[in-house]
Amino acid sequence: MTDIDFTGVFPAMTTPFHDDERIDFDQLQADARRLERAGVDGLVPVGSTGESATLTHDEHVEVVEAVIEAVSDVPVIAGTGSNNTREALELSERAADAGADGLLLISPYYNKPEQRGLVEHYRTIADAVDLPQIVYNVPSRTGRNIEPDTAVELAAHENITGYKAASGDLGQIGEVVERTQGEDFSVLSGDDALTLPMISVGATGTISVAGNVEPERTCAMVGAALDGDYERARALHHELGDLFRTLFVETNPIPVTEAMAIRTDAAPVLRPPLTRLSEEYREELAAVLEGLEDETVTEADAASPR
Repeated sequence: MTDIDFTGVFPAMTTPFHDDERIDFDQLQADARRLERAGVDGLVPVGSTGESATLTHDEHVEVVEAVIEAVSDVPVIAGTGSNNTREALELSERAADAGADGLLLISPYYNKPEQRGLVEHYRTIADAVDLPQIVYNVPSRTGRNIEPDTAVELAAHENITGYKAASGDLGQIGEVVERTQGEDFSVLSGDDALTLPMISVGATGTISVAGNVEPERTCAMVGAALDGDYERARALHHELGDLFRTLFVETNPIPVTEAMAIRTDAAPVLRPPLTRLSEEYREELAAVLEGLEDETVTEADAASPR
């Protein structure tokens, strides 16, 4: 297994589409190269932000392959979760065959498995696929919380080396950090607004939505926090505060897709049942992005530890 240092900023990439909803691979690869130049520590395609739920299995693999092809110096962690173990295993095996460096696995959604079912699910994939794997806890989407006992049990598996925390429960997240300190195991923020607080209790970085739009500033914030410069980190956190809030005024990835259309050549297209950001929020988002453009982040500030 190739080791990955899950430290720093790993943007949860959007999947751009043409007006007819075909994947825009040219824009996807341009996004990947832009993020790599900005200093991110890895890329996470085909997660929730990448509209994994609206892609076919073949499209999953094609997106992963395209991102791998576009970058040269950062790991690619493919989203391969599903609501059933057999499908998640198939996606994971195909991503591994495509050359992914690691896997991000959302817990099975809709089914609401018991904690023992979650352990069996993740262990089945970790036993079969020899890549570093991140367990993703987002109860608001899945309907089931991965309890700390379950996370700690999973951390003992050599291939399960990370935990993406998007429960909003800082106490629970801190407990997972505390109880896995003896393992080769990283806790990563899955909630941009809580990244700085999570790092303060031991998280090592973030799988970030905002990192698509403001990669330099996000890297600067995370890098400062990891270096112990909390004065600088807090200043950047507050600079990004309006963006963190605006990117979640509607279901992710609706706002970030609109933001990418403003900042890049991407079209503001999502696949149904997702819809374009409501007009009432577009002006607000544009104003937030314009305000951030008035600030500058130096290359030294943006450097994130690797």
